[in-house]
Amino acid sequence: MICAETPAGQSSTGIDLTALIDIIFIVLVFLLLTANTQLLTLPVEIPTEANSELTALSQEQHIAINILATEPYWALEGETFTNFDQFEAAFIHILNDTPDIRVVVAADKNAPVQPLMTLLALLQRQQISNTQILMEP
Repeated sequence: MICAETPAGQSSTGIDLTALIDIIFIVLVFLLLTANTQLLTLPVEIPTEANSELTALSQEQHIAINILATEPYWALEGETFTNFDQFEAAFIHILNDTPDIRVVVAADKNAPVQPLMTLLALLQRQQISNTQILMEP
């Protein structure tokens, strides 16, 4: 309880709630800003057992796409491309020549995620579902 003197010389008792209201307001703003965050996800099937084996690459005709750790990020059959538009044009050209080709994606473990996501979006636009992603055992 806080006692304060009024100008007339009378003392009044009261509680100062300014600091408490400020703290409640800050907590409320924090909760409102963090409550509606949307998380973007991509479903990926991974082995569920520790002793599951990796399947080897099939012997069918395939095209290898590499995701590199440094720029240029994309390589097609070992040939690097300075930007994604050039890579996409070369990939679509190969895809049109051999429509039944399998796509193999090999990403460097130190590569950023964005080039891989851009590549997966391209595969989805081309309606390619016959894809393998190489992983180190």
